[in-house]
Amino acid sequence: MAGIGSLRANSNATIDATITAISAVRDVTTSRGASQVADATLKDETGEITLTLWGDDTKRYTVGQKIRITDGWVKDYRGKLQISMGRSGRISLA
Repeated sequence: MAGIGSLRANSNATIDATITAISAVRDVTTSRGASQVADATLKDETGEITLTLWGDDTKRYTVGQKIRITDGWVKDYRGKLQISMGRSGRISLA
């Protein structure tokens, strides 16, 4: 399993990390319609990354929880790495 510090943009990754912060939930409109989104900061012993939470996931997780992201998608957004669920990713409690 990869550590956050070894993640690269435009690749899939499986990581275990702790949620250290979650932004306020905001309403957005996408091509799929209206949804809610929040940014969670994840940390492990190798680094930090932002996880984008959508819909019900914005209420499902709290600061301090340890989570596992399986098959998440890593991308570069404005010069910083972010991880999201992409097409096949899953979040579970670690």
